[in-house]
Amino acid sequence: MKKIEIKIRNTALPLAACILILLLGCDSIEVETPSHLLSGENVYTDAKTVEAAMIAIYANLRDSGLLTGTPQGVSTLMGNYADELDYYSSIRLAEEPFNKNSLTAAEPSIAELWNGAYNQIYQANAILEGVRDSRFFTVEEQNQFTGESLFVRALIHFYLMNLYGDIPYITTTNYLENKIVSRMPEQEVYSAIVEDLMAAQELLPEMDVTAQHLRPNKYTALALLARVHLYNKNWELANQYSSVVIDNNGWEENIENVFLNTSYSTLWQFSPNEVGGNTLEANTFIILSAPPSERALSNRVVDAFEAEDLRRVHWVGEISDGTTTWFFPYKYKIGLGAGTSQEYSIVLRMAEQYLIRAEARTMLGDLAGAQADINKIRNRAGLVATSAFSEAELLKAIRQERQTELFTEFGHRFFDLKRWGLLDEILNGVKPGWNSTDRVLPLPEKELLVNPNLQPQNDGY
Repeated sequence: MKKIEIKIRNTALPLAACILILLLGCDSIEVETPSHLLSGENVYTDAKTVEAAMIAIYANLRDSGLLTGTPQGVSTLMGNYADELDYYSSIRLAEEPFNKNSLTAAEPSIAELWNGAYNQIYQANAILEGVRDSRFFTVEEQNQFTGESLFVRALIHFYLMNLYGDIPYITTTNYLENKIVSRMPEQEVYSAIVEDLMAAQELLPEMDVTAQHLRPNKYTALALLARVHLYNKNWELANQYSSVVIDNNGWEENIENVFLNTSYSTLWQFSPNEVGGNTLEANTFIILSAPPSERALSNRVVDAFEAEDLRRVHWVGEISDGTTTWFFPYKYKIGLGAGTSQEYSIVLRMAEQYLIRAEARTMLGDLAGAQADINKIRNRAGLVATSAFSEAELLKAIRQERQTELFTEFGHRFFDLKRWGLLDEILNGVKPGWNSTDRVLPLPEKELLVNPNLQPQNDGY
């Protein structure tokens, strides 16, 4: 089989035109040319090549698409779309139509989110297909690569579904099949996500192979599975899986250390793209001069903190011009050029698992257990135990803690308001021209033209 050297630029391709891109973000690497491009056949014979391809997927997730810490990721875009961020730029940035509620199907950022996500899914599928023949790998190697790829595929589909509603669930690299895919109802997508995550958690080891939470392990998959079941109102399973994660992982007691790369509460994180680097989130959110030139934390977030909340002290920065004060997310404090890596971008962490279990326990009638989980979060923040006890009071307390604990992290606020049915109540009057149909984003116009099977467009667009 002919070998070629490829250099690939980080770019987003239409779903219907995806080609085999296994190593986005790598400068140069030798790979085998697929023997059949249409079916995506690409049998790997070297574990090191698959390892490089897997690491490159995580680099791509960090640098582009849904989970990136740049302003093009959901932390910024959906923070603007909900009530977490205010927009200040005098030039039109990608987040402006999200903040001003003026999105259209032709908006470039909508296509970039969609195409970038499906390109990353394509990369995961290529690895799944490439390691399917176990003759070239040990059982442990095949399980590791397969489990990680299934986890990534489930994770990205989960975000796509919560952003766009009904979506295609892509499980192949076959171009002919992918260019005519149809959207699946959300419940079918949920089922496919659960199936992938159940398989992943069976295949992945209990210990992260890097010892730095840089690669998914069994508990990473279970943590996402707990969230998926929470969103789908499967309270028993959300409680079960979050409990397994909680029972088998640590807890960072010091509020100042939660977002360090050595935090005991981290389940999965992205390392920087260079030695001595830190997070893209710090560069995105920290305001160095007043007034802000791009974005700032909304007063709705700042005002949500109780007076003694240490998260307000340590996770919210402020800057003043002498007359007006602006606030910004300060979870990550070190910029990219610091010279030593102290902060990595944390994707999954333990606090969410306690809040997942608190909500599930509340819905199951375990009110004392829910109280204990809420207090785990509050005590670290320097707050007294919650006085909430009834179901309604506990749910209100959980909503409060999720807002103040998870702000500007990967769209949690928007997704929470959506699944609680509170988008209209909270965002009416806050977002200009807010409509109930704005609970989902428009599908990219070009994708609907290329593949009519994706029709109809989401209501309201």
